[in-house]
Amino acid sequence: MKRPTAQLVLSAYAQGIFPMAHPEEDYRIYWYAPDPRAIIPLDGLIVSRRLRQSVRQAIYEIRVNTAFNEVIAQCAAPREIEAETWISEGLTAVFGELHRLGFAHSIEAWRDDCLVGGLYGVGIGGFFAGESMFFRETNASKLCLVHLVERMRARGFSLLDVQFMTAHLRSLGAVEIPRSDYESQLVEAIGRPCVFAE
Repeated sequence: MKRPTAQLVLSAYAQGIFPMAHPEEDYRIYWYAPDPRAIIPLDGLIVSRRLRQSVRQAIYEIRVNTAFNEVIAQCAAPREIEAETWISEGLTAVFGELHRLGFAHSIEAWRDDCLVGGLYGVGIGGFFAGESMFFRETNASKLCLVHLVERMRARGFSLLDVQFMTAHLRSLGAVEIPRSDYESQLVEAIGRPCVFAE
């Protein structure tokens, strides 16, 4: 199946729509705009005591955009709880192109020059859509999320979209808002002159 272009995907995000591939349908791509929509308020991230200790101990080196392709490959890899993934080869290629264009980014946790956790997403103006995360060591992906939120706050971002609510995201402070509210916040966020990475 023909994959969408980077321009189409970027336009969709700007309208509050995102793609997911369905492995049970030969990775056919569907487009989603959930109502309600899950977001993590930038002042509402829940950081546990254990996670806060990990941040202070700085046991991982946090890097930005140094291994985007490896991060998305790890996010797309089969897991114990998920044998298949929504991140198809076609979407991987599109996100890779968005990365080269400066719109998709990775936050990475490294230990001894080994990638042990990460997340990636799409940023437009002051908006960031968190797409997926992975970890090989405890709390590595959560530390990346902490860094992401700190980076967004420091650079004037206003909206962190996490799309669908899960118990895991709720434990990190995610909330659901009506799509109309989300779309209003999205317009405001995209209009901000923010830079995620130089």
